[in-house]
Amino acid sequence: MVSAFEWYGCLLLLTGVAGSVSQRTDPLVPPAPEYAHSIRLDGDIILGGLFPVHARGERGAPCGELKKEKGIHRLEAMLFAIDLINKDPDLLPNVTLGARILDTCSRDTYALEQSLTFVQALIERDSTDVRCTSGEQPIFAKPDKIIGVIGAAASSVSIMVANILRLFKIPQISYASTAPELSDNTRYDFFSRVVPPDSYQAQAMLDIVTAMGWNYVSTLASEGNYGESGVEAFVQISRESGGVCIAQSLKIPREPRLGEFDKIILRLLETPHARAIVMFANEDDIRRVLDAAKRNNQTGHFLWVGSDSWGSKISPVVQQESVAEGAITILPKRASIEAFDRYFKSRSLSNNRRNVWFAEFWEENFGCKLGMHGKRPGSPKKCTGLEKVGRDSTYEQEGKVQFVMDAVYAMAHALHRMHRDLCSGYPGLCPRMSNIDGKELLGYIRNVSFNGSAKTLVVFNENGDAPGRYDIYQYQITNGSAEYRIIGHWTDQLHLNMNAMQWASRDSSMPASVCSLPCQTGERKKVVKGVPCCWHCERCEGYHYQASEFTCQLCPYEQRPDQNRTSCQPIPIIKLEWHSPWAVVPVFIAILGILATTFVVVTFVRYNDTPIVRASGREMSYVLLTGIFLCYVTTFPMIAEPGVAVCSFRRIFLGLGMCFSYAALLTKTNRIHRIFEQGKQSVAAPRFISPASQLVITFSLISVQLMGVFVWFVADPPHTVVDYGEQRTQDPENARGVLKCDISDLSLICSLGYSILLMVTCTVYAIKTRGVPETFNEAKPIGFTMYTTCIIWLAFIPIFFGTAQSAERMYIQTTTLTVSLSLSASVSLGMLYMPKVYIIILHPEQNVPKRKRSFKAIVTAATMTNKLSQLASERPNGEIEIIEKKTFGLIFYYGSQPPGPPFPTRSNTQSKHTSKFNFRIPDIFRAKYSSRFPVFLTNEFT
Repeated sequence: MVSAFEWYGCLLLLTGVAGSVSQRTDPLVPPAPEYAHSIRLDGDIILGGLFPVHARGERGAPCGELKKEKGIHRLEAMLFAIDLINKDPDLLPNVTLGARILDTCSRDTYALEQSLTFVQALIERDSTDVRCTSGEQPIFAKPDKIIGVIGAAASSVSIMVANILRLFKIPQISYASTAPELSDNTRYDFFSRVVPPDSYQAQAMLDIVTAMGWNYVSTLASEGNYGESGVEAFVQISRESGGVCIAQSLKIPREPRLGEFDKIILRLLETPHARAIVMFANEDDIRRVLDAAKRNNQTGHFLWVGSDSWGSKISPVVQQESVAEGAITILPKRASIEAFDRYFKSRSLSNNRRNVWFAEFWEENFGCKLGMHGKRPGSPKKCTGLEKVGRDSTYEQEGKVQFVMDAVYAMAHALHRMHRDLCSGYPGLCPRMSNIDGKELLGYIRNVSFNGSAKTLVVFNENGDAPGRYDIYQYQITNGSAEYRIIGHWTDQLHLNMNAMQWASRDSSMPASVCSLPCQTGERKKVVKGVPCCWHCERCEGYHYQASEFTCQLCPYEQRPDQNRTSCQPIPIIKLEWHSPWAVVPVFIAILGILATTFVVVTFVRYNDTPIVRASGREMSYVLLTGIFLCYVTTFPMIAEPGVAVCSFRRIFLGLGMCFSYAALLTKTNRIHRIFEQGKQSVAAPRFISPASQLVITFSLISVQLMGVFVWFVADPPHTVVDYGEQRTQDPENARGVLKCDISDLSLICSLGYSILLMVTCTVYAIKTRGVPETFNEAKPIGFTMYTTCIIWLAFIPIFFGTAQSAERMYIQTTTLTVSLSLSASVSLGMLYMPKVYIIILHPEQNVPKRKRSFKAIVTAATMTNKLSQLASERPNGEIEIIEKKTFGLIFYYGSQPPGPPFPTRSNTQSKHTSKFNFRIPDIFRAKYSSRFPVFLTNEFT
């Protein structure tokens, strides 16, 4: 017993009910009024009951209108369960359960005031200072000792009451309180419940929202423990899962002002994309929210997701069916108790006098008035008392009836096991149970396990919570008829029938409640800071692909994104095809060149001993023609598909053809230059001018190229590479990998550099020998050939290297190189050999031996002609004729002398003037002296 009468009095004053309690404990007050606002059933064991019989009052009134379903139905369910238990011979035999049932008026402070009734018997009363008006000692009515409480409904009420009951160790079992806060066993250790906590409910609602694809929602909660803790649990779980974002989290005040619900609707419309509204609100607030949405013409906009406080109740949606259509609600799994339906429909004013609120229910249910003291003074209809529930009024069993009965049965099963352990075989209450220990009874409550009124297992975990089992409803209107239909259930995981769902728009597609639409394939989400469910879609550009929902990554260098940009695929590999226009032209030119070169070679071989072939230097001509042939042939390995063999041929032939050609031409021009330079100093022939010497010099020059190629082979063996950078365009669709030989631009320059050096040197010698007689060893044709070749290669350099960044680089450079080689070969072939072939084939009469000129005469004539030209430009006109006569005399003299020493080709015994001196007389001499020396001044003379 708690010796705290002073504490009890102070608590009564704080709650504002000290007067009412004292009135109830006043011995002069008749017993009947003591229970005028409560129900009392006698019994061996008294259970307390807390039910929201009335709604919350307005304007300071503690209680409002009657709640028929949540109040009367639940209250009668407790009375009905007690009746069944008392009649059951196997459950608490010879023990009668009684009850003391109070009205909480849906207000936590009022419920706290009422619940003090349950602890009166546990408080010692000090009556020494209390006297009646007559001066006699007062006689206190003995209060009922409550061993356990059934209730309350609202979580805020249960929390308030649980804080009192735990002080007096009175176990409490709730049939409707679902706030997660009540699972705290350190604060609410004497609290248990037969309904699952909102943490399960919040998880189930989150699973529903996720299954719908709604990731951007708002929450709406009634102020108080139930609403606030439910929303808090939902927000916490959604934050942990990371799939749902909260747009707004609004709270409905306990005492809402006029227009408060319209403001709430307007606030929700500030985030129009968050159409889904998760509601943890009481029944009255739900009804007023729906009404405000209807007034603001938002029918069909909001997607309501209601907690078990909405469940399958009719009252929140009455006259608001259209705005509530499509609402998804959740309710602990339940079943309708047919026995209770029969019991409740049989209740009347005559057989249910124990329910002090039943007369008020009768008036409310049938819309009539009971006598002059009725609660409906404005009703014109009078009650006859013959009305029948379910016949003269609509009736539907309230959803929590099953849980009320399960809570009563849980208490009864705990008492039964306690009686079996403490009073084994003792009929009725044994002395050990005359004063039941609340903590001991709590242990029995937590260990009960039985099939409840709906044949579902009733158990409690260590926190006093029941397992989570929910039915999922949707409010649907079909052919003008509105009803709640079960569309799924939740037991640890969600089972939802999407095909059974129906929406106000009559559209089969799922309505959306998202902040941002899903990104298309190949786009990443750029999340808005602080709002993970809102994002901007950014396409993965360039060579990036969508690696994940939020990131783009660069494909490997040899790959590109696929069409959807969800993965990478190999870049197509290309090469120069034979049918490409870039290849057709060079191949056509090369084939013509090869045919022409072959024709020239065949002609030279056939007429190998003719004067023209012999005069052109047969050995060097064949070397030069070989180089020309190789220049044409190089086109084919340059265009062929790269491989080790092809790359090897490219390295060998790339500079070899030019090297053959220009080595031969350089040797020729060098020989001419040395001959005439030597002739300026003496008449002795220079060294190494014989055909054998010329071949040695030529192949020595060629060997340098071959040595360089050999070193290249050893240092870097030929192989193929795929160049992905050459055609790596900005648009990956056009990107291509180029299969090519591993020949860099630097290697190309080095390979051709030596041949170009020979070409430049040959050009220099061609310039130096440009003044020799026209017919002497093709000096001038060689000069023209080299000038043209230099122009070709000067044009090649900017074209080849200027297109290094072009997407068509491979085609342009290959074509440019092969065409340049072919043109160089064609110039040499056309200027040096085509005139000879022309004479050999078409004018064979010109291909006859000429008189041989003395080498001494040729060199002397050429030297003197050059000197004549120089002196003529420096002398006055009067002296030119004298110089011309002297020069002409020398020419005539040398031309008429037989060849002699130092040339060993003539013996001194040969005195006959049989040598021919074939010399072209300058035009200036022929014009002036033709009349005096007509025979001598012909083109040829002896």
